[in-house]
Amino acid sequence: SLKPERGLLRLRKEMDLFANLRPAQCFDALADFSSLKREVVAGLDIMIVRELTSGIYFGEPRGIIREGNERVGINTQRYTESEIDRVARSAFELARKRAGKVCSMEKANVMESGILWREVVQKVHDEDYPDIELSHMYADAGAMQLCRWPKQFDVIVTDNLFGDLLSDAAAMLTGSLGMLPSASLGAPMENGRPKALYEPVHGSAPDIAGQGKANPIASILSFAMALRYSFDLGEEGARLEAAVETVLADGLRTADLLGEDGASPVSTSQMGDAIVAALEASL
Repeated sequence: SLKPERGLLRLRKEMDLFANLRPAQCFDALADFSSLKREVVAGLDIMIVRELTSGIYFGEPRGIIREGNERVGINTQRYTESEIDRVARSAFELARKRAGKVCSMEKANVMESGILWREVVQKVHDEDYPDIELSHMYADAGAMQLCRWPKQFDVIVTDNLFGDLLSDAAAMLTGSLGMLPSASLGAPMENGRPKALYEPVHGSAPDIAGQGKANPIASILSFAMALRYSFDLGEEGARLEAAVETVLADGLRTADLLGEDGASPVSTSQMGDAIVAALEASL
């Protein structure tokens, strides 16, 4: 049977949503829930830009074939210059609005696609974004550095496979996968705004469906990203994010955010209502 992930992959591909933005931000109230020490993650604010419509998830040929007496699984890693160019520009543009740093991650030491990736990212930087501080890192070393000293990073740009892995690793630095939003952006439309799809990083959690246990914060923060990138309402998006931070600072926690102090969790609707109240109080 087909898995729902296949439908999502096709939706991203058909809409040409090539830049996946996955912020990894650690709210101060949740620093103790991180898998790392508070001093390592407090104030963490990383944006991972993952190329979303090419690479090994879409490359051809692919499949399982038979060669002689055994089966062989085949996947193809493939990138064109233009595919790398456009996601690199997305990362550099984001960095201009943040701390002005981009780290590009690939495996140029063992993969030809990684060699091309590094060359194209460097060329885009040198020609159009010399004001941005650019560094290159092998993806496996990047994973290690995310665990060792994550606050060295501002914007990370990487390919589809490595972005999938690194963004999930970064998720655990923030305290819970239920906290992380994402935006998938394409080329600008006639109104100047990009085609876009917004979703929480976590799955649909069918095992707790209808029980009021799910953490709604990632979905709420995904809407904050929509306000910023699709509706040009950055101030309103920031106000919504601040409301989430206020509620967390007040001590409200869904089940996935509870420590070992015996506190009772709030339900999905209670957390949502509290965030709405905090937002209204800020108006």
